Amino acid sequence: MKRLKFIIFITLSLAFIKPINAQQAPMYTQYMFNDYLINPAVAGTYNHFKIRANTRIQWIGITDAPRTMSIAGYGPLKERDMGYGGYIYNDVTGPESKLSLGGSYAYNIAINDEWRISGGLSLGMFQYKLDGTSMTFDDELYDPVMPGGVESKTVLDASAGIYAYTTYYYAGISTHQLLGNKYSKHEEVDSAQGISRLTQHVYLAGGASFILNRDFAISPSLLIKYTSPGLIQAEINAKVTYQRMVWGGLSYRTGDAIAVMAGYNYENKIIIGLAYDITVSDLRKHSDGTIEVMIGYRFNNIK
Repeated sequence: MKRLKFIIFITLSLAFIKPINAQQAPMYTQYMFNDYLINPAVAGTYNHFKIRANTRIQWIGITDAPRTMSIAGYGPLKERDMGYGGYIYNDVTGPESKLSLGGSYAYNIAINDEWRISGGLSLGMFQYKLDGTSMTFDDELYDPVMPGGVESKTVLDASAGIYAYTTYYYAGISTHQLLGNKYSKHEEVDSAQGISRLTQHVYLAGGASFILNRDFAISPSLLIKYTSPGLIQAEINAKVTYQRMVWGGLSYRTGDAIAVMAGYNYENKIIIGLAYDITVSDLRKHSDGTIEVMIGYRFNNIK
């Protein structure tokens, strides 16, 4: 019997349509270490330039489950209250892949002696690709509408955000995939499931850092994600740091997973993080969880 990779992919998509729709934009368990990917207004809010890279292997044990890789760099201008950054990510799910890259600009001002607020805008491109050569069919299941080769389409993309922050607190709201462009060449097939267009994603994030004593600090955070039409998911996190060097944490993503996080900060320059998501949805019967690795580098202060 032929390998029905495409049938497995479609079955997975239909069975778990809500989680996949919620992930039209990439998902990161360790988003608090790369909040620029959540909100472009973060660019320029630090006094140094930093680079962050993430690799996420989702739903281990499920054929053609999502794989996401991303890298972002961002920082301030030396003489002005402005920032800039750039990003690229690639998300692959079976024969389907999405590539996005872009750059952003942010401007921040002081509200008072404690709070500052930043606004940011990101512009880029989004490429959707469907590899028909990796899909095989039984004769009775063959659909002539599906591509026999590799097809792709590239569209413009944009996001915007507002971010308010102090030394110990932050809150922000951002909107991604603002333009809502159509990206699939097979709209007559995809439109029935509403997946031929980039849907708007709204992120509301907030957090704080509390110094417990000379060695320990705790940092709780909350991320609420809204995806049109009407899909809402929340992530509740708490991270404990020891001597600004080693940390561990827990996270709960509603309807999806509980995550365990740990990491190490070497001389306040190199940062390494690892997260393991324990699936709590019905997918736990088929998946061994999700692994995410983060690595980053912090450059010297320039402001």
